[in-house]
Amino acid sequence: MSVGKYCNREVVFASKTTAISEAARRMREHHVGDLVVVEERSGKRIPIGIVTDRDLVLGVLAEQVDLDKVTVGDVMSFELETTHESDDLLDSVKRMRAKGVRRLPVVASDGALVGILSVDDLIDILTEHLADLVALIGREQRREREQRA
Repeated sequence: MSVGKYCNREVVFASKTTAISEAARRMREHHVGDLVVVEERSGKRIPIGIVTDRDLVLGVLAEQVDLDKVTVGDVMSFELETTHESDDLLDSVKRMRAKGVRRLPVVASDGALVGILSVDDLIDILTEHLADLVALIGREQRREREQRA
């Protein structure tokens, strides 16, 4: 199972110069808890960092920083973990756990941003698979009852 098959391809992003108020607005508008910070290089969006709702709350609001004087580049995480769309999904989940991150930007072989893998997306995937297993078990149990009757 490759990451590319399961990642979310609709990534909300920003640049380092994006105002914090704009970043918060984008997160709210798109119902996401992060923005992948990108740089344009040769027509491609290359991820260079990430800013989360937690970064905004703890790094800006809790510190009572003037929102008009802060950009995404001031609060973003620069130590960005990424995964390739061809990487194994379970290996990427293990890396997320080991690194303590809830989101991994997904990149193509040329480093361009193509998606994001988040814990929330993984929970949705697992829930869907578990529901399929429950339905299978239910069908088998009904079939066995019908055969006994």
